[in-house]
Amino acid sequence: MAKLKKTVRAKAASSKNNAADLQAKAEQMSRSLVESAQQIWMAGVGAFNRAQGEGSKMFEALVKEGMTIEQTTRKLTAGKVDAVRDVVEGRVGVVRERASDTWDRLEKVFEERVQRALNRLGVPGREELADLIGRVDALTTELKKSGKSVPAAKKPVVKAVKASRKPAAKKATKTAKAAKPSRKTLPKAAKPVAP
Repeated sequence: MAKLKKTVRAKAASSKNNAADLQAKAEQMSRSLVESAQQIWMAGVGAFNRAQGEGSKMFEALVKEGMTIEQTTRKLTAGKVDAVRDVVEGRVGVVRERASDTWDRLEKVFEERVQRALNRLGVPGREELADLIGRVDALTTELKKSGKSVPAAKKPVVKAVKASRKPAAKKATKTAKAAKPSRKTLPKAAKPVAP
């Protein structure tokens, strides 16, 4: 038993030494942790200070870089905008030409149809009027040569031409009426008589 007591006492003494060692080790670790935390904090403060000092320099450098990129982009786009503008103006010119040609054709067709309608109504055309004016001038010169006095024209030639249009139009309508048989001349159909 005595041996047992000795071993128990030895174990208790060694456990006290172990506990003291463990206590010392724990305190050393906690000091090293505090020192590490302080170093990390100081590193963060230093990084913040450096960033604050160099931040304005970096900001200025970024602004300069942005300005150079903007200038090069403007140069590139200015050239392309001019090219696009030229292409669009060219296409607009082509469309204008096509529209003008189409409008001219439409106008020509309209004039031709109006002229045909006027001819059907018996209205003289330009060529006929020019021919008529030439004949009137020739007759006037013949009258002057023969010595007879020529009555002074009160109205201009254009109005005389307008007056000459009306009889032609009236003649055309008279001939159209003469071609149609009147109702009075047609014999009446006999009515059937009831037996």
